[in-house]
Amino acid sequence: MNRRGTGTGPGTDAAMGRTLAEELMQGCAAAVPPPGAGPDVWLAFAAEVRARGRGGRPFPVPAPPALRLCHPRGRVRAAALAEPDAPVQLVAVLTADAAAPVRERARAVLERALTARPEAVLRDLTPLALRIGRRSCGGWIVQRFEEVLRRQAAAAPPWWHLPGPAAPPPAGTAGILAGLLDSGDRQARQFAVRLALTGPGPADALECARRAAAETDPAAAGLWTDAALARADDRVIDTLTGARLPAVRAAGVTALRRAGRAGEGVSHLADRSGSVRACARRLVGQDGGDAHGHYRWLVRDPAGPSPYAVAGLAECGRGEDTALLRELVAHPAGPVRAAALAGLRRRDAAVEDSVLLALLDDPAPSVAREASMGLLPAAHRLDPAHLTERLDRRRPLHVRRAAFRLLRARGGIHALRASVALIDDWHPRTRTTARAAVRACPWHPGRFAGEADRAELTALLKRSAKLFGDYELSVRRTRLGLAGR
Repeated sequence: MNRRGTGTGPGTDAAMGRTLAEELMQGCAAAVPPPGAGPDVWLAFAAEVRARGRGGRPFPVPAPPALRLCHPRGRVRAAALAEPDAPVQLVAVLTADAAAPVRERARAVLERALTARPEAVLRDLTPLALRIGRRSCGGWIVQRFEEVLRRQAAAAPPWWHLPGPAAPPPAGTAGILAGLLDSGDRQARQFAVRLALTGPGPADALECARRAAAETDPAAAGLWTDAALARADDRVIDTLTGARLPAVRAAGVTALRRAGRAGEGVSHLADRSGSVRACARRLVGQDGGDAHGHYRWLVRDPAGPSPYAVAGLAECGRGEDTALLRELVAHPAGPVRAAALAGLRRRDAAVEDSVLLALLDDPAPSVAREASMGLLPAAHRLDPAHLTERLDRRRPLHVRRAAFRLLRARGGIHALRASVALIDDWHPRTRTTARAAVRACPWHPGRFAGEADRAELTALLKRSAKLFGDYELSVRRTRLGLAGR
């Protein structure tokens, strides 16, 4: 399913809006958000201009309409709404303005735009309108957009039509709906799904299932799934069980029993999602089958077990499976080894520290991670030198991260040494974690009694001084008895 986004993310879009606002305040004539800018760009742009104006920042003379529409003074905003080239996005923002005269005038301007070019306004502004709708006076714009869509749809049936993958997009309101259903904005997709499913005429169950299967947003997928299951047949169920999201696949598996196909539950016992596996086990049990026995057969498959079958076996929770899981820790496939380790940990089955320590160097990242998770309760009794050696930059990243996780769990001076050593690490997440650990350290000598002397703590603080402001650094120096030195 096509997902045509208008930005790279809310945080990035907001930063772009603030930057454009600053440039326009400085007199850059081209600094208005460009065509296709996302809703978060426009909202951040308007808020930044308003904030800078309230802070006493002078507006350029003459100020373009985009600036005057965001002016702190209501009379300036109201006057700017009369400009023929006022950006319709900012007009939409003002429909929820706190000043009633501005709000009413903006709504009148947007009404005229909806009358003159409804398709363009609905297509371009729906994501923005949905965000405005969350404001205290924002309900009007969402209500109006929905009314216009429904009114035009009723005048041009069929209302509910979704084109196939190779079909050209429909014209008119149906085309707007199809575009919103494929929007890169999740809120716009959810809005369009609700409209589509409550419009006149029944929704095609198979098309709903296809939409649910391809959807990445859980809320929208849930709406499609419920509509599909209301008139489910075998094709609908088959489509749902092949969906991307676990919740949709689980709904499809659950529907197998109602369709008289409970025996097919065994084919979903090794699904990659735990929730789907649970639904499959329940379905097999309701049909009189033995899910546990099937799992044991799957993990002994000569062609090699699936790691999800191993996970399902562990989820059954029978003590007789512990020995089998231990055997799988030595399996040639990394994902199977990791699943076996996770299963043993889930069952609180003891694994020797020496075995887990050896697996920290496993070539499979998932195995090293599971080994480190299994060692966390034993972190205090591990050899810190063995772990510190694995922080070397020449080691694989997953080995370094596993060792660092265990050193942090151990705490004390070993955790501080490791964190300071990694504050400039090449890996961003490791570097961020290390810096956060250093900043959170209390730096009280008493906390490290018997582990490190004042001289070592002073050296570690000096190496990490760039992480602190002047006041923060002086507080830590005082704790170490270095004030005045």
